[in-house]
Parts: sequence; structure tokens; C-alpha cells
Amino acid sequence: MAKGKTGRRRPRGGHLASLDMDASIKRADYEVRLKKLQTRLQRIQQAYLYTGDAAAIVFEGWDAAGKGGTIRRMSAVLDPRGFKVWPIAAPRRYHLERHYLTRFWERLPPNGAISVFDRSWYGRVLVERVEALTPEARWRRAYEEINEFERILTADGTRIVKIFLHVTPDVQLRRFEERLRDPMKRWKLSYEDFRNRRHWGEMEAAIEEMVDRTSTKHAPWHLIPANDKKYARVTALRLIADRLAKGVDLAPPPLDVRVETAAGEIFEASDLIASTAGRTS
Repeated sequence: MAKGKTGRRRPRGGHLASLDMDASIKRADYEVRLKKLQTRLQRIQQAYLYTGDAAAIVFEGWDAAGKGGTIRRMSAVLDPRGFKVWPIAAPRRYHLERHYLTRFWERLPPNGAISVFDRSWYGRVLVERVEALTPEARWRRAYEEINEFERILTADGTRIVKIFLHVTPDVQLRRFEERLRDPMKRWKLSYEDFRNRRHWGEMEAAIEEMVDRTSTKHAPWHLIPANDKKYARVTALRLIADRLAKGVDLAPPPLDVRVETAAGEIFEASDLIASTAGRTS
């Protein structure tokens, strides 16, 4: 086994080659696990709004790997006042004239919030590298810049979860075909999706180096086999929930004394308040 610059042992043949691409889950099990995970995520968000904790969740992966579907299973149950999804596309002129991390600093979560990045600052060492959109010296320098960026965030208390969804070329092509046939999903396809397939080997090399160089103790990468979408979703959400919940009291916060007093004056229902607290404990 080789050893990356972060000191982690790299599986022979690469990180992606070590994944079990046949991993799957039955629909009945998926539905049960998904519901439990969504409930847990709701408790986590409630706790964050009370404690002021914050988290940044990074989703990277191949086109049609299931990033959007996984994110939707989160956004469907979380309150948008404390949850924000940032879809990252090519930067506009304003950001092209500034350091590439500028637009990500501006989108970091405030206290008590959770932000999801649908693609992220890792574009510099993935698509920008493979498509030669930035000079080699710059994308090579980015590994160190990204590690320091994430170190600063975690040192300041922001939790980071980094997910990469991996699919095989044949599964990706089948999903492209499904999108072409479904008028409601065609918007997800672009010319670049097909063009990128010609760079599959180069992208694999970029992914391997990205993991070697930027999977750190404070912000490790989680690579998930995603040929089975349901398996990938529950695996990703479990990893996210475990990281966000670590060291956090997920019990419902106590009722504000002023709220309790005002409610008692209006409803004259101290028993109701007590019973409500009992149900949520």
C-alpha cells in the first residue's frame, strides 16, 4: 500500500478501486433507514439553532452520481431558515477577478446554520485541472490552500463533512439515457456531461490525488459507492449525521421561561406545557 502526503494509507490500486460498487440496499430497508436519518437530522438542526454550532457539507462526485437526490432528502425535512444549499457552477466575472476561495468564504454558514455545497472549492483541483482552466502552478498550490482553509474553519468551530459519490462509467451512461428519455429530467443534462466522459481517466487521477492531498484528520474524505442510489443516500446521510451529532446534545432545548410564562397566561395550561415537554424529551 502506498502512503499519501497526509499520512493515510492508500489502498493498492487507488481509493476508488477499493470501493464495493455492488453495494446495495433493499427498498424496504431504505425507507426505514431514511426516515430515521431524516428525523435525526431534524434533531441536529434543532440543536444547532440552540447551541450556535455550524456545519459545511461538501458534495463532490461524477455527473449523475446522485448528489442532488441525496441533498433533496436533507432539504425536504430541514427548516430553510437554518439550512442553505449552494449549487456551485462556473464562477462569474466578479469572482474570476478575485481569489477562487472568495465566493466560498461568502457562503459559509453563520452560527446555528448548516450549509451544503453542491460541488465546491475542490473544482480547482478537479474540473479546472482536467479541463486546463487554470495554470498547473495554481491548481497544485490549491491543495495547501484548501487544507489551510478547512483548518481555519474547523479551528473556528465549523464542522466539515466531505462526501464523494462514485459511479462506474456504464452506470453513468445508463442514467444519462434515462434523463434523455424523461422530459422532466432533461434539464439535468448538458453538453459538458458527455464531453467530460472523454476525460474519465484524467478525472480519476485527479480524484485520487485530491483524496491523498486533502483528506485530513479534521476534514477527511468519505468516498461512497453510488451505483445503487438508495445505498449511497443512506450511507451519505448517516456519515453526515454522525459527524454533525458528535459531541452535541440532541435532546430538545428547554422551553424559554418567557415563552412558558406567556403561554401560561394565555392558555392557563401549565399541565399542557409539562406534557409537551415530556413528549419531546
